[in-house]
Amino acid sequence: MISHRTIGTGEHAVIVLHDWFGTSTGWGPFLDHLDGDTFTYAFLDYRGYGERADVAGEFTLAEIARDALDLADQLGWERFSLVGHSMGGKAAQRVLAEAPHRVRKLVGVTPVPAAAFPLEADAYDLFHGAPGRPANRRAILDMATGSRATGVWLDRMTARSVAGSRPEAVAAYLDEWTTLDFAAKISGSRLPVKVFVGEYDPALSAELMRATWLTHYPEAELEIMPNSGHYPMHEIPVAFATALEAFLRA
Repeated sequence: MISHRTIGTGEHAVIVLHDWFGTSTGWGPFLDHLDGDTFTYAFLDYRGYGERADVAGEFTLAEIARDALDLADQLGWERFSLVGHSMGGKAAQRVLAEAPHRVRKLVGVTPVPAAAFPLEADAYDLFHGAPGRPANRRAILDMATGSRATGVWLDRMTARSVAGSRPEAVAAYLDEWTTLDFAAKISGSRLPVKVFVGEYDPALSAELMRATWLTHYPEAELEIMPNSGHYPMHEIPVAFATALEAFLRA
């Protein structure tokens, strides 16, 4: 069995994919507000992260997709919904590209699009320095939340990110989510899709989502989460859990 974390016992199966700095346990207080009677959530760690930090791998989005599908098979889930945060949003789309008939609904949470997401100039140096430099990770977390978060939270998130990931995996996944372009494989899907963005997220903004996700998925809905940046599961956990499950139930 692929190591994962499960919450709930409900009929609606949901695979949840974490962000570049996260793990299966890095979803904050949001986890306390999920409806386990209606849903069963399976939170996957990527190879090189969390409980799978020592698992060998290529550290690619295609590998994440294969592991997610293998986990679904092991759990006996023929169909399931997908929730992906940030880089996990791009990985979830890779699952969809590989097995569209198995995906019930797709949720992108401040998600990276299926197209390339190039980093330029100072941003390139900041992000590519992050695998080996905790200070870079902290600066990215601060920027992504609109420079509104307490230093205690930034320090804690940085420490958890460093402790929960292998630098070589972080570096390899960065190359994947910034350069890979498989938008042609998913464009035009009529799958029910919901995209959440935080009003204070400067990079993965509503404008970017309208140009990518909402263009790729004709049935997609966009919701801007007030008083949040890139981490609504930490910044506004009750509101985010409520909005997420409202879409999954609909």
